[in-house]
Amino acid sequence: MTDEQIATVADAVKTILTAVGEDADRPGLQETPRRVAKAYNEMFSSLTEPTFTDYKLFHETDNADMVVVGQIPFYSMCEHHLLPFFGRISVAYVPTDGTIIGLSKIPRLIDFVTHRPTVQENVTNAIATELTRILNPAGVAVSVAARHMCMEMRGINKTGSVTQTAKYLGAFASDQALKQEFLMRAEHGNLNL
Repeated sequence: MTDEQIATVADAVKTILTAVGEDADRPGLQETPRRVAKAYNEMFSSLTEPTFTDYKLFHETDNADMVVVGQIPFYSMCEHHLLPFFGRISVAYVPTDGTIIGLSKIPRLIDFVTHRPTVQENVTNAIATELTRILNPAGVAVSVAARHMCMEMRGINKTGSVTQTAKYLGAFASDQALKQEFLMRAEHGNLNL
């Protein structure tokens, strides 16, 4: 965000604080509007990037049967209430022609997809779609488990509930054994190594 955009967000936050009955000028809140604007700049950082380009591909001579990067922590903001949702994402792909992606680029892809207002279903689909675009693999699997503050802090008020979504493309959609292997590996990805 530009300095002008940060100032606009800060003014809007001050307006919200006043509208809900707070004194936006009291000592504890004087710097809050600017802090929120800077936080939004960080949390919505992907809005300035139209396409994910922060990756490097490698070409190996042998294909792995499956590459799994599991239990990657993430946070995002629900586009319906601008409240956080957060959890873990596991991603797998089956390489073709020996093409693999640098392992650190998968968490970067997750950050790219989640650092904007969105919903969990879109996060799941976007990760699968982007990984397919980048790698053209034989298959992609994405599993997301998250807690949503829009369900825990308001509305139904169900603390600790977990929403799960998944997307299977290519070999993962057609091969049940491969899908089950991914789910088993993703589930055990949180073991202490």
